[in-house]
Amino acid sequence: MAAQLHEYPVQVSWSGGREGNGNATAGHSGTAFDLAVPPEFQGPGGATNPEELLTSAITACYSMTFGIIAANRRLPVKDLKVEAVGTVEQQGASFTYKQVVIRPTITLDGSATDAQVATAEDLAHKADNYCIITNAVRGKVEVSVEPKVIR
Repeated sequence: MAAQLHEYPVQVSWSGGREGNGNATAGHSGTAFDLAVPPEFQGPGGATNPEELLTSAITACYSMTFGIIAANRRLPVKDLKVEAVGTVEQQGASFTYKQVVIRPTITLDGSATDAQVATAEDLAHKADNYCIITNAVRGKVEVSVEPKVIR
């Protein structure tokens, strides 16, 4: 089977330098959002930034991937909430996006078996292996998963 390519166009408009501002619009969804340099990098803040967007992309991809895998395995997932923290290391004028810690809270139906609880925890650790975004940054950004499964 021939490979398929999928494109995801984004348009960004930016004005100024560190104190500047801008916006981005995703081509497929039309979703638009404001951009600004965060205060910790001597910017004005007040809008999202590439660091938050990368953390968001990793977290959203992980969440969707887990949801798809759990549905395919017919796990009785009632709710999935995922928190994540991205960490950027600054050494002088050098910045390196180092790590994202993903903390999913997976709530299973009260009738879930012990085996289903164990499967949910196992899949929580494996979901990032199938995520397009974590695979894109693998080897450059450490991604770890700290799941909590409850019923």
